[in-house]
Amino acid sequence: MIGGRPADQRLLSGVRELAETVVAALLDRVPVYRRLPREQLTGELTRDTERRFRALAHTVRTGLPAPSEEFTAVREAAARRAEEGLPLDAVLLAHHLGAEVCWEFVTRHARDGDAAELLVLNRLLLDQLGQVTTAAGAGYLDGRRPAADLRSASRKSLLTALLAGTPADEAAARAGLLLPARYAVLCLSVADHPDEHSPGVDPAIAARRKLRRLGAELDHRTRQSALTALTPSGGLVLVPFVPSADSSRSPAPSPPVVPRASAEAAGSLDTPDHATPEAPWPHLAATLAAAARAAGAPVLAGAAEAAPAEVPEAAALAYEVLDVARAFGRPPGLHRLDDVLLEYQLTRPSRARARLAALIEPLADAGAGELLTTLRTHLAGGLNRRHTASTLHLHPNTVDYRLRRIAALTGLDPARPADVLRITAALAARAAEQTSPVR
Repeated sequence: MIGGRPADQRLLSGVRELAETVVAALLDRVPVYRRLPREQLTGELTRDTERRFRALAHTVRTGLPAPSEEFTAVREAAARRAEEGLPLDAVLLAHHLGAEVCWEFVTRHARDGDAAELLVLNRLLLDQLGQVTTAAGAGYLDGRRPAADLRSASRKSLLTALLAGTPADEAAARAGLLLPARYAVLCLSVADHPDEHSPGVDPAIAARRKLRRLGAELDHRTRQSALTALTPSGGLVLVPFVPSADSSRSPAPSPPVVPRASAEAAGSLDTPDHATPEAPWPHLAATLAAAARAAGAPVLAGAAEAAPAEVPEAAALAYEVLDVARAFGRPPGLHRLDDVLLEYQLTRPSRARARLAALIEPLADAGAGELLTTLRTHLAGGLNRRHTASTLHLHPNTVDYRLRRIAALTGLDPARPADVLRITAALAARAAEQTSPVR
């Protein structure tokens, strides 16, 4: 009893206040914590601190150490701090600050006759602090160990063999995997997380957090069957793939039924109970979208499908698709060759491409580019003049006037169906010429 009230109840009633005080003290007395993203300070770090105080309240109430999972959580949090580059002394000092804040919170309510109770509380607090700092030190060392442990090293060896086009059966066996019949090969471009540009936030820490979340979600969604080589800006992912009629967008035989146990052994794509093997690409697109949400950053991907021996060619194609999708402003998500056929073809160097692009070159300087913007918007909106007007905040009559000018300058009329295909191709060719001109 401290100040006439059970100390554990006093602690529990002040958990939020205590956590906020600790975070404020960290920012004031341990400057390195100011490098962390604000979302991390008010989210993960505050929640972890609240959990520590609840564990201490349990110890004060029962006189017993906190459950072992509490110290596992401390260890894991310290490993994350190590990955983020925080020094060990700062991590350990954070726990000492927590004990200091706790002691000041409780003793400010103490009365003259509480000395014996305060001695008991002090002993419990020191015991807990000793266990917490031991767990934090061990976790920090875990986080400093090379990420390429035996399991990840063997998986990286398998990925290397596949990308080199060399026989990969032995590498797969060392990784504890069976080679699937086919892989979905994804080349990713990962945008920056907003925290990477927040004033005062260490961009390297924010980037590593983004990458960790992206990888963890991919692991979860694919039952850890994906082979990855990722950096904060993107990389390569191979996911075991079940071919289907959708794979080539043309009729194809249905894949053989694979027993669940065999599919899991081969590391097949994690298909929810409500999904079916007949739609692997939509499911893979959903997986990528979930990973992007977890990372907090848009992800653009080029994708191709291949047997293990064909992975090098598929990776090259996936990268080209990604490059085309990026050049033509495609939205985040998964894109295959079928999704960018016209753009892909027009990015192949040729004399025809340059001449096609020249068809709309008169629009480039007309009206500070407003005619090109109007034309692109009009095509994207299905040639609906009211949609074009609404999107560009124009009167429909203004849209009509601009469309007439486009026709006069280029000889191609957006209102004439026969010209729409040439206009679309000319726009794509112009974009390709600007990104990779023929020399």
